[in-house]
Amino acid sequence: MTPFRIVMIVLCILGVILPFRYFLPWLQANDWDLGAMVDAWHVNDATSGLVWDLTVAAVTLTIWIIWECCTKKRWLGLLAIPATYGIGVSLGLPLYLLLRSR
Repeated sequence: MTPFRIVMIVLCILGVILPFRYFLPWLQANDWDLGAMVDAWHVNDATSGLVWDLTVAAVTLTIWIIWECCTKKRWLGLLAIPATYGIGVSLGLPLYLLLRSR
């Protein structure tokens, strides 16, 4: 296994653990209300800016994944799309780069 793949695996793990350290306790304290979480993301201009930054990054990553998977016929890379929207760009990007490096 190459050092690049090891780093991508570590980043995938961190990309799951770090966001969920904050998401899970918040969701448990708020009865798993996803609507309330979206409202909390827009509590001030700083958080709204971060939400839009990550949204643009997620959409850009999705377009790149779809384009590359369709042109190069590497369909496994499509797994990074649900990872991106289910967890975040913090998992989707290193996962896609890991799958792409095969």
